[in-house]
Amino acid sequence: MPILVIAEHDNLSLKAATLNAVTAAARLGTDIEVLVAGAGCSAAAEAAAQVAGVTKVKVADAAAYAEQSAENVAALLVEVVKAGGYSHVLAPATSHGKNVLPRVAALLDVAQISDIVAIESADTFVRPIYAGNALATVKSSDPIRVITVRTTAFDAAAVTGGSASIEPLAAGAELGLSKLVGRELTKSARPELGAAKIIVSGGRGLGSGDSYKAVLEPLADKLGAAMGASRAAVDAGYVPNDYQVGQTGKIVAPQLYLAIGISGAIQHLAGMKDSKVIVAINKDPEAPIFQVADYGLVADLFEAVPQLVSAL
Repeated sequence: MPILVIAEHDNLSLKAATLNAVTAAARLGTDIEVLVAGAGCSAAAEAAAQVAGVTKVKVADAAAYAEQSAENVAALLVEVVKAGGYSHVLAPATSHGKNVLPRVAALLDVAQISDIVAIESADTFVRPIYAGNALATVKSSDPIRVITVRTTAFDAAAVTGGSASIEPLAAGAELGLSKLVGRELTKSARPELGAAKIIVSGGRGLGSGDSYKAVLEPLADKLGAAMGASRAAVDAGYVPNDYQVGQTGKIVAPQLYLAIGISGAIQHLAGMKDSKVIVAINKDPEAPIFQVADYGLVADLFEAVPQLVSAL
């Protein structure tokens, strides 16, 4: 039976998270199809067709999917799943995936399996619980498994090497259940937080938004890094909430994660402890962040970080 992966895209290109979901799908079988729903999304569909392991791309290109509203996309998905005889439906455990797939699971009357980090068999999956402090092995007896994938747990599929066919789909109706009234987008020359190889993250120890920028931005610029923050820093108003790393923010696993002025609350650790190398700078030697750090420096960040920048 085929496996369906929901593409996350901006109508022009695929988001990196889709590639991780394709890798997860490949652990379940070789007949992997990708659904691209959007408006003017032919470029994204062509990119999906080139992804290694993908056998078919289904495209719903219509005005109803221009904003990819969860209600419209979920209704389309249910029809596609019922007609296609899929055994599994996968999406990245991003904001978009978490918005769409629970609706799909409810409409199909099956249980969703959320945020998986490993696949043991076609019906058995591993997912973190208790803020990642324990792993639960979940076995599903549902005829269709609806799954969100923690992208940091699976390598990205190759963006080339595939030659999937592209099949157009008839668009569903505009349900009119929600309306997008505006977007506030953060524009930055730095890498996207969720896909960055190096992240410089700051916490409440920085004291203010001005200090966050003055201390951390030069370091991030030197390293070509994305910038992140703890929930405490976001709640204090130092930075926008799209910088937040943690259980209620973004889950990241870069090659290098620098945690500066971050105590290391469980909520934050759940979002970054899978990073390949973790470096912590904190003046409190008892800070929990040092328990997961590969390298720790007990020092005043306002002295240590400028010295690090000058050394680079």
